This record gives sequence, structure tokens and C-alpha cells, in this order.
Amino acid sequence: MAAAQLRVVMPIEFSTSIGFSDAIREGGSRTLNPKNDCRFLRRKKIRWSFYSLFANTNYACVGQEPDKDLKFPIYSSMVANPVGEVAISSEQKVYDVVLKQAALVEQQLRRKTAIEVNTDMVVPGTDYLLKEAYDRCGQVCAEYAKTFYLGTLLMTPERRRAIWAIYVWCRRTDELVDGPNASHITPSALDRWEARLEDVFAGQPYDMLDAALSDTVVNFPVDIQPFKDMIEGMRLDLKKSRYKNFDELYLYCYYVAGTVGLMSVPVMGIAPESYATTESVYNAALALGIANQLTNILRDVGEDATRGRVYLPQDELADAGLSDEDIFNGKVTDRWRNFMKNQIRRARMFFMEAEKGVSDLSQASRWPVSASLLLYRQILDEIEANDYNNFTKRAYVSKAKKLIALPVAFGRSLIRPSRKKPALVKP
Repeated sequence: MAAAQLRVVMPIEFSTSIGFSDAIREGGSRTLNPKNDCRFLRRKKIRWSFYSLFANTNYACVGQEPDKDLKFPIYSSMVANPVGEVAISSEQKVYDVVLKQAALVEQQLRRKTAIEVNTDMVVPGTDYLLKEAYDRCGQVCAEYAKTFYLGTLLMTPERRRAIWAIYVWCRRTDELVDGPNASHITPSALDRWEARLEDVFAGQPYDMLDAALSDTVVNFPVDIQPFKDMIEGMRLDLKKSRYKNFDELYLYCYYVAGTVGLMSVPVMGIAPESYATTESVYNAALALGIANQLTNILRDVGEDATRGRVYLPQDELADAGLSDEDIFNGKVTDRWRNFMKNQIRRARMFFMEAEKGVSDLSQASRWPVSASLLLYRQILDEIEANDYNNFTKRAYVSKAKKLIALPVAFGRSLIRPSRKKPALVKP
């Protein structure tokens, strides 16, 4: 792969769009200072399952048997359409991506026992520019995701710089449809952003922030597919504001948040003493992204309603005796409370699966992941504390609770992977 080269263009044209995935940020709806980004221009030139599968469940998404009183429908990886043909569900599509990402990391591990930065691939005279690019990514991370940034400081310098670069690219992508210029974004603009991404992976960045990502993909086995899938999630936001069932919502959650986990695992690394399969570690990372996005959706019901968006499964709303009008009216009723209880329960199931994979990451990478998991899961507690009023009350974790959670997360990050080899499960 070609080495990353910084393309310097003067005079610099600035833009205010620089966004970031809400699944890994704490900055709310704030946007970055426009002086920090360059305008992007078009250049010329599943089934997925966690550890176990229960024959009497319809959705192999978690490694535990669902509660018998669970009130929301769950879907299998293979579903039948009205004419009797079998179609691949969202989870199967995502699982195919998971397998590919796991294979890439396994190939890298076979080549060498540890991820090492190849300094020979840095173009002479550009190392100081790359350092400046990574430093700027770190500043962005520190400003908009303080807790996560603090955790990255425990990583090796190479790993934390790479995580910062991925973090910034995700924020810029998210800001395209949720930032101040969102009303001007068209599908063709996203097409240009995707073309620019391909150039970044080819070692031809457009600006200093792109250069950091270009260098990252040279030094770590990061694949372009999750990045493209995140852009696909932005396309959905432009054209879709309703999801008829959880299968559709699951795919959206993967696009906008689950992808972040798949991008990050190759950088964070897997503990050498772990007996976990690479696939299971990726599945846990995916579960964390899904859990975080489901939590975002439940937290932001009222805010999304003001924009005419309902990110809740339509069929489950109907089964609960609810409709979009109930959401737009914003009244907390017993029906709404019961509906929310089941939605929160499902999000917690994904958090439980994500937690199983934290100890299998390299030790220096566990704290930021553990902290993110603990803090986001507490948002669900706050929704309950607000009596399920996510119409007019925004659930958030107080600074005091965050301070308490950080040492807890650090303590959990010290837990070593189980030395017990996983048992083989016969079909």
C-alpha cells in the first residue's frame, strides 16, 4: 500500500462540517470551529451470533436466552417474504462484513505477533506534518469526547493516534447530515465524500485530518468497508425517517454506530493471551455500537420527533397500542412506559454481550471501551429515573456519576482474559 502523503493546498478553503458518530461522542450537538477543516471537493482524475444459539429463539443476536416476557418481536437471520422466497436479513448482511474484518486481522496476526508501525513507509519530509495531523485529531477528540480521550492516553502512542484519526473521520461524516449545513447535503455530496474516502485509503489525502487516516490504514489492517457502510447510514438519514421493524432498525444501527467497532478493533488489538476467536471479539465490538445507538435513539425520541423522525420499530409501536401521533403529542402513558421498558431491555442485552468482549482487547485499550460502555449504559438508567419521559427531558449522566464510573471502568480494564479455552458447541 502506498504511503500516506499530505496534499497541501493554498489558499485553504474552510467548511463548518466536520461531524462525529454519536455512538462514541459526548459533545452533544456542538460543532467544531470552522478553522479546523478544509472543504472537501471532488478531485479530477447475517446472520451474526454471539457465542451461542438457542433453537427456540428467532434472533441469534445475543448469547443468552431472552426473557420469556419479552414483548418485542425478534427476527431470524433468514426470513420469508410474502411470496414464500427466503431473503437474507440485516443481521446476515452485517455478519458477512464481520467475517471479512476478522479475516483481515487474522492475516495480519499470522504475519507478525504484534502490530508495529512501519516507519519506512513515511515519505521523507512529511513526518512532522503527520505529527501535526495526529495532534489535531487528538485535540478534536479531547474537546468533544473528554472521557473517551482520557482513556486513549493509556494506549500506546501508535494506537491512540490511530483511534483519534478514525474518531475524527466519523465525526466529520456524521456532521454531514446532522451539522449546521445538513439542509444543503445531497446524495451526490455523500457520493463525493465516499470518493474522497477511497482516495484517502489509496494514500491520497485531501487535508491534514485525512492524512492522519491515510497513515493509519497503512499501519493497521483497517478495511474500507465499515467506513463506506457508515456513509450508507448517512444516506438513509437523507431519505428514511421510519423503520417498519427491528430488522430494518438493526441495519441502520450497524451503519451509523456498529461500524465504529469494526473500524476500531484492528487498532485496539486483541490480547495475546486471549483464547477468544477474532470473530467473537468483532461481534462484541459490534454489539457495543448497536447498544450505543439504540440508547441514542431512546434518549432522543423527543428531539427526533421535532424533526419528523421516529427511529422506533413501527410494528412494535402498533403492538403496544401506540403510533407516531402519540410520540408527536409527547405524553407519557402506561402504554408508553411498558413500550419503553422493553426497548431498554433489548438495549441492555446488547450491552451485556459487548461487555463479554472487553477483557479480550489488549490491556491498554480496555479502559476507554469499558468507560464508554458503562457511561452509555447509565443513560438507560436515567431514562427510567425520568419516568420514561424522553419527550421533554433529556437523559444524561451527571459529572459526579462520570467521575465515579471512570475508576470502576479502569478496575474492570485490569481483568485479564479467561485462560480457559472455549468449549466447542456441536450443532
